[in-house]
Amino acid sequence: MQINSTAVVSKKAQLAKGVSIGDYSVIGDNVSIGEATEIGAHCVIEGNTSIGKRCQIFTGAVIGSRPQDLKYKGEKSFLVIGDNNVIREYCTFNPGTEEGTKTIVGNNNLFMAYSHVAHNCLVGNNCVIANSGALAGHVTIEDNAVIGGIVAIHQFVRVGKLSIIGGCSKVVQDIPPYSTCDGHPASFYGLNLIGLKRNNVSKESIKQLDHVFNMLFNSGLLVKHALEKIIQEIVPCEETSYLINFIKGSQRGMVRSRLHKQEK
Repeated sequence: MQINSTAVVSKKAQLAKGVSIGDYSVIGDNVSIGEATEIGAHCVIEGNTSIGKRCQIFTGAVIGSRPQDLKYKGEKSFLVIGDNNVIREYCTFNPGTEEGTKTIVGNNNLFMAYSHVAHNCLVGNNCVIANSGALAGHVTIEDNAVIGGIVAIHQFVRVGKLSIIGGCSKVVQDIPPYSTCDGHPASFYGLNLIGLKRNNVSKESIKQLDHVFNMLFNSGLLVKHALEKIIQEIVPCEETSYLINFIKGSQRGMVRSRLHKQEK
């Protein structure tokens, strides 16, 4: 364990073997840090925060500070961060708001500089949040999603797995899995072909997804009617079944198609 002499580390904090704490960093009472995690200089880790193994947290990050939510009145809430996460300079992560609630971050994610994870968010595994990406409260980011720089995501929005959002987008509705979206507000542009191929999704599944997306976004049908037609016409694969269930569970509605907007 390596703790810089200028760091302030609570005697109540739980630090596993191999943890390093950089210059002038502050570690609070109820913080738990897993094996071989590196905390850079001038970081603040506070609140009821648990950080997993082999994470790297860079200069100036503030992790676990009270949520930026006017409803918060000091309730005991939590921030749970998994293993192998890279959290770059000046990122901010908040715990949940309500008593006993959590903000949860999975494993193997990259949070670039100045990105923000607000209260009650759920971030999966193998995601990338680029510079200044901002997640409002109760946002869900599924596995293998890529969020471009300076993207703002509205509260309660879900970003589906293996999707990608272009930089500077304003996201106010759900981003479907396997999609490429961009714009202000964000619109559907097509399949995330690069992501699908990198994750070894079969050509047949990609072809089916393309058909389903065309029905959903470019047929002129209401989403409800498009889903009914899709269920009747296609033999589902794993990916199309996941996409259909994701859309059925949407509370904020799905982003619209860029092509549909142009036609209007």
